[in-house]
Amino acid sequence: MSGMHLMPFPSCWPKKPITESASVSALLLIDNDRSNLSLKQFTSIYRAQLQWRPIAVLLIIAMIWGSNMAFVKLATRDIAPLFMAGIRSLVAAVCLFIWMKAKGLALFPSRMIIFHGVVAGLLFGTEFGLMFVGLKYTLASRGYVILYVAPFVAALGAHFFLVDDRFNRWKAIGLVLAFGGLVVLFLKNLGTLSFEALPGDILFLVAGILWGTTTVYIKKYLAQRADPLQILFYQLFFSAPFLFVFSLALEHPVVSGFSLLTGFSLFYQCIIVAFLSYLVWFVMVSRYPVSLLHAFSFFTPVFGVIFSGILILGEAISPNLILALIMVSLGMMLVNYRPSA
Repeated sequence: MSGMHLMPFPSCWPKKPITESASVSALLLIDNDRSNLSLKQFTSIYRAQLQWRPIAVLLIIAMIWGSNMAFVKLATRDIAPLFMAGIRSLVAAVCLFIWMKAKGLALFPSRMIIFHGVVAGLLFGTEFGLMFVGLKYTLASRGYVILYVAPFVAALGAHFFLVDDRFNRWKAIGLVLAFGGLVVLFLKNLGTLSFEALPGDILFLVAGILWGTTTVYIKKYLAQRADPLQILFYQLFFSAPFLFVFSLALEHPVVSGFSLLTGFSLFYQCIIVAFLSYLVWFVMVSRYPVSLLHAFSFFTPVFGVIFSGILILGEAISPNLILALIMVSLGMMLVNYRPSA
């Protein structure tokens, strides 16, 4: 043993043996350091385009729009759907008119803006008209899935017609994954392909294309030239007459009764949805890439099932709903990823 040099214990070392609790505390500190390192590594790898504040706003909007499905179902007992959509546009347009007058904001600043406003309103009204007519020929669940071709249209339209909103493989994979989540969500109610349902499927497909096209059109021709109040006013004001004419031609009777529940439903649709949430949406459209904004609308049907099925009708949470929520969430993480230059 003469060749082995024994180092003395440093004075800073504990003179007492290390206890079990001290060992556990040391391990916890090591694990915490590792988790912090993993979080730093993840944040350095995953570069988000939208930060948490706009994402939180988009999720709140999706919750409002999703819950609107339940309120529409409740009100259709007394009011025809297209006529109700016309009322919603008209009441919200009146609220916007009052607000714009109070702010001293011009209704129609120029003829060019009026033209683009009319186009946006007609696109919006046509989209709703096609959806409600399509429901006569196809299943609502299948039509809802087909409608969500809109985020794909918005992403491709933004790539070709807008600046700094490029389509890439991350967006493509994310959108496909989120769309797959919707298919999983409504899988049991999609029905089978048939020639009888084909007209309704086509109408919903065109409605989805118009939805995505409208967002891109507004971003290109109105977002930088008009205030969000003006943009929303044009969409609602010019769509209301179109919806009423559509209703009178296709629906009878337009009003079969009225109740306190119907009145509350109309209030929610007119004020909360069409007036407030749409206004916030157009503020977002004026600030952020529309391909990202539209992609987050995939959460709307998921929240719709949660609100209408679980909270209102008391249905159990299904594995399909959980899987759909996971797939949509992962899809949005991919869509929101910012690849390196």
